Amino acid sequence: MRALPWLPPRLLAGTLLTAAIFAVPFNAAFAQTHIVSVGGAVTEIVYDLHQQDRLAGVDSTSDYPEGAKTRPDIGYMRRLAAEPILALHPDLLLIEAGSGPQGVLTQLQGAGVPIIMIPDQPGLPGVLDKIHTVAAALGQQAAGDVLAAQVEDSGQKLAARLTHVQRHPKVLVLMSGGKGNILAAGDGTAAQAIIRLAGGQNAVTGFPGYAPLSPEIVAASAPDVILIPDFALPGLGGEEAVLTLPDLAGSPAARNKRIVVMDGMLLLGFGPRTPQAAAQLAAVLHPDLPSAQ
Repeated sequence: MRALPWLPPRLLAGTLLTAAIFAVPFNAAFAQTHIVSVGGAVTEIVYDLHQQDRLAGVDSTSDYPEGAKTRPDIGYMRRLAAEPILALHPDLLLIEAGSGPQGVLTQLQGAGVPIIMIPDQPGLPGVLDKIHTVAAALGQQAAGDVLAAQVEDSGQKLAARLTHVQRHPKVLVLMSGGKGNILAAGDGTAAQAIIRLAGGQNAVTGFPGYAPLSPEIVAASAPDVILIPDFALPGLGGEEAVLTLPDLAGSPAARNKRIVVMDGMLLLGFGPRTPQAAAQLAAVLHPDLPSAQ
């Protein structure tokens, strides 16, 4: 079963690696034919560049497009082990920043595996940077330019449609609940970034990353909409259970039953489909938003 990236790189700052440490000259990567891709957005870009035949394996967050699921799975991007990767005899590792742990990447580099670190910054500029970096690593700069232009154009069209929006609904992103405090998305997160792209505002701020919230903070957030990545919903007990949580029962979202469940990778992956994810969320936040032309 493929794991999903429900926690962002910022929660694992100790494992972050710089491209300067683990990098190879791009011109040395052009002929690589046994590539391992780590990060769902990275894999998606490889497919969009029509370079999937060069993939020897992917990580467990690489669940889109459908064909990625048929590739050998080397494990979850933040809990990698060297052995499954080395077993594929890779001649290049494309790895999204925040993956690790660092000791495993050091071991892979010591085994002679070239590594190119792909930047991961939530936001449309970060998506474009990710596309250009992957494309350059694969010797597909021209195709990368076309893909980046398409993504940028889609993002700009959505931004234009949102220009006249005057109300920005408060959105609470829930990552888990269970018996403990609710885990929600704060400042600097991919969740906050996608909310802003969709013309909303994060219902809880003032703390970085993803953190458990006290009942008082949850109640005071008074969200208009509750947003849940699909992989987090089972742990929350389903939609009805969320709507009846004591801390949220009195919120506008619960009263109006405005709860949105979206594909986690689409929502938080910040790959080429990010404008699509933002548009999908925007349609919920702004029911009167003019449709795309």
